[in-house]
Amino acid sequence: MDIAGKTAVVTGAAVGIGRAIAARLGAAGAAVVVADLDAAGGEQTRALIGPTARFVQVDLRDDDAVRELMACRPQILVNNAGGGAVLQPCFPDASVERWTASLDVNLRAPMLTTQLAIPRMRANPCGWHHSVMTRPPVAAFAARPVTTVALIVGAVLTALSGRYGYHRDELYFVVAGRHLSWGYVDQPPLTPFIARVSTAVFGDTVMGLRVLSTLSTVATIVVVALIAREFGSERRGQILAAVCAAVSGFVLGVGHLVSTATYDLLAWMLIGLFAVKLLRTGDGRWWLALGVTAGIALENKYLVVLPIGALFVSLLIVGPRGVLRSWWLLAGVAVAGLIALPNVLWQFQHDWPQLKVAGGISEDDGTENRIMFVPLQILQLSPFLVPVWIAGFRRIWRELPWARPVALAYPVLCVIVLAAGGKSYYALPLLLVLVAAGCEPTLRWIERHRVVAVVGLTLTALTSAVFTLPVLPASAADFVIPVNKEQGEQIGWPAFAASVADAWDRIPPGDRSTATLFSGNYGEAGALVRYGPGHGLPSPYSPHMSFWDWARPPDTNTGPVLLVEIERTPIFESYFRDCEQVGTIDSIVANDEDGTALVLCSAPAEAWSTLWPKVRQFY
Repeated sequence: MDIAGKTAVVTGAAVGIGRAIAARLGAAGAAVVVADLDAAGGEQTRALIGPTARFVQVDLRDDDAVRELMACRPQILVNNAGGGAVLQPCFPDASVERWTASLDVNLRAPMLTTQLAIPRMRANPCGWHHSVMTRPPVAAFAARPVTTVALIVGAVLTALSGRYGYHRDELYFVVAGRHLSWGYVDQPPLTPFIARVSTAVFGDTVMGLRVLSTLSTVATIVVVALIAREFGSERRGQILAAVCAAVSGFVLGVGHLVSTATYDLLAWMLIGLFAVKLLRTGDGRWWLALGVTAGIALENKYLVVLPIGALFVSLLIVGPRGVLRSWWLLAGVAVAGLIALPNVLWQFQHDWPQLKVAGGISEDDGTENRIMFVPLQILQLSPFLVPVWIAGFRRIWRELPWARPVALAYPVLCVIVLAAGGKSYYALPLLLVLVAAGCEPTLRWIERHRVVAVVGLTLTALTSAVFTLPVLPASAADFVIPVNKEQGEQIGWPAFAASVADAWDRIPPGDRSTATLFSGNYGEAGALVRYGPGHGLPSPYSPHMSFWDWARPPDTNTGPVLLVEIERTPIFESYFRDCEQVGTIDSIVANDEDGTALVLCSAPAEAWSTLWPKVRQFY
């Protein structure tokens, strides 16, 4: 649309978004009227735009001043002025005068300016498109209570971070962090790098490893509250959003551990925040923030393309498609690509191994993932939060039409994940965005059902803690493992290494210099790297994931081979001679390692350099 020479009035244009809108209109050739009470800021905006702009100082609470402003008969009107600053510090302390002033600025002035603009637009003889835009204001951020909620969660995670022990993935990340690279077989480099930094700064312990993960979760809770603010939540709604995030099982579960999902969740929440800001304000520069966030997230996990892809599809379906017609979108894509480029080049140079891993996930687990998708959408966040995110979807669709692409992105993403056979948690972050949107209607419900709400919140917190955090004795973890198997993957690693050491002792001392410790799984290999030296074990080798790249046994290792197999596999054992089971892992819980076979073979069937390509496992 050509707006060159058209008159545009922008209220509240002295600073922030109003200034950005005015500058964008001026750059497109419009004659901009910068309207604001702030004379200094208004003159700065006028100077920024140049000679096609003029500043009008106006108090929007004064009807006569508003009529004088609109005498210019604009073809474009942007009602940007507004907000809740006149009610600060909080509503209970606001005077009647401040309340009236807030209504005048937020409601009365936009009504009057729009009424005065419409006759000119109706009388237009040329059919040129005229526009009125009223930007929805946001409330002040409830920084102190929201931060308090987030820090309480951080304190709980810190207090429990030393319980149980390392998760199998964490053991792998620690080893990967010692082999820093722009990529790995199964993931980009960010999480191993963070593991390296965290242990270097806070100590090479399970608690030291998890510090940055805890901080990431604290930030995630704050961002969820900020999203609620963008949806129009006042102080109480923002606090409720933070509390809902704080007690959700998914947030607590990934926050307790170091995992790619931990940092993915924060990235997805930031993408959700910037997407909502983009839709609410129409300011294309938020594409740049989206691009930076997406680029960093791509250095952690490729899953970030899913919510962005779902958002694009939703924009094409329900609009507003105008946000796609922006050079800022191209800039955002370029920045994301530039940040992600090192890992993409690594994957290209290594024949895209991550695609092989993804294919293995879909092939081996796809059917189960599809069957359990809907139940886990309910269970993993928390069944008690289901009414909140349903209310959020309905609220967006009925009351916030500008945000409909965000709501539609969730079912679109679910369809994509189901089609690909992906894991259920891939779609959970967008549910948190819907939870943030649902806090306002939930508050209205709470007003009528306070006791039920308190009981529900308490049950949510308790069930989430029991099923996702190490609050039970390790011996009682079997109670929660059927729902959350990750609990069991943190238990028993020192005893596991001790059992492997007992099997290793079956090898005659004279043969150990040419013997090989061979683990079929990355988690078990990581545990043997961590705890093996304390039992006199040599460095393990593994064909799994990136362990295959880091080291292979030398051809001089022609002696016995101790295989550590989650389950015995004849095809796998055919690569070795005279195999006999000499031990079994007896874990105190029913985790993946319970029942692992320790198989002693007399020698590899052929030289390791020949054997190594044959035994590689991508998943």
